[in-house]
Amino acid sequence: MVSTYSQLLTVLNEAGTDGYLIDANGEDSNQYYLSGFDAMGSFVTLYTGEEIRLLVPDLAYPRASADSNGDVVRRRSEFDYGNKHTEYGPTKAGPLTTAEFLAEYGVESVSVPASFPNGTADILRDHDIEVVTDYELTIDDVRAVKTDEEIEHITETQRATERAMAVAEGMLERATAQDDTLSLEGEVLTSERVRRAIEVTLLEEGCEVNVCIVASAAEGARGHDAGTGAIEASEPIIIDIAPHSKESRYFADMTRTFVKGEPNPKIREWYDLTREAYDVALETIEAGVTGEAVHNVVCDVFEREGYPTLRTDESTEDGFTSATGHGVGLSVHEQPKLIWGSGELQAGHVVTVEPGLYEQGVGGVRLEDLVVVTETGYENLTDYSRELGEV
Repeated sequence: MVSTYSQLLTVLNEAGTDGYLIDANGEDSNQYYLSGFDAMGSFVTLYTGEEIRLLVPDLAYPRASADSNGDVVRRRSEFDYGNKHTEYGPTKAGPLTTAEFLAEYGVESVSVPASFPNGTADILRDHDIEVVTDYELTIDDVRAVKTDEEIEHITETQRATERAMAVAEGMLERATAQDDTLSLEGEVLTSERVRRAIEVTLLEEGCEVNVCIVASAAEGARGHDAGTGAIEASEPIIIDIAPHSKESRYFADMTRTFVKGEPNPKIREWYDLTREAYDVALETIEAGVTGEAVHNVVCDVFEREGYPTLRTDESTEDGFTSATGHGVGLSVHEQPKLIWGSGELQAGHVVTVEPGLYEQGVGGVRLEDLVVVTETGYENLTDYSRELGEV
């Protein structure tokens, strides 16, 4: 455990604190990663370098004792939570219980993530427990380097994502053009209809989808526009699917661009350039290279042809308007980032590579794969055609 969380030990040593404390519910990725426990309500995890100690609601105690990473699991009632709830109310009872829990173990100071609840921090300080904020995203950085098991989980989710993408592509292939929009089985083919088929497929694969974009024509140029209404013929259709496994909780992420009919020359040009940018990004990725360097070679491709990027104009709404990629794991967007200011990539990082070109009022194209950084390059976890999908 000490070697697994050596970066947390460094934080504790540098801050001179007795432990690293998280107060959040099990939906919080850092909480789940450190505690190994998924609970609906908030609970406390304390990492000391020697042990992981959990303080949980009594209802969660049997499951936390059996299923969590905790070396020690305590229940709130051991610290008189009920009387504290009655006397001080629900918002103070939890932090007061936490203060007593820490005091029992002689903890006089804790490091906490920047997201730590302010109310809990205030009450801990009132009880002479020093609270030092860790602004360095330490647990996020620990999580960013994936184990073989984590990579396997992500790969399994990616396979489900590909099967859902194939369902969407099949719908577009079977559709026909009717008055510049698409029709399937006698009904207008809408973004909502395709998205519903994607979601059903993912549920059958044991996944839930958090991000599912089916955006045609002008909608494809608007960042994170999910897409609504009839899908247009001969216009680019961006399909971006980012689900997580309900069992492992690990995410995947992929995007493909399709056109039903004959794409105009501009769309072909955009896609060819996007594919070139994608290729040079992959050629650049390896351990020791910075995320900024990967982003810069992608910007070089687009800027060479006169397209704006965030590097040339941070406020641009046209051209290449996003980062080159981001980490994927227990969250769909996590460390590391492939954009300016990003540090060195490490073997075991799992990142998207997703260049694209967009023009407001017209549309856009994007190509996104999910790759693992290795010492000498990368391993692509995505197994799906990378050609412009002319269906």
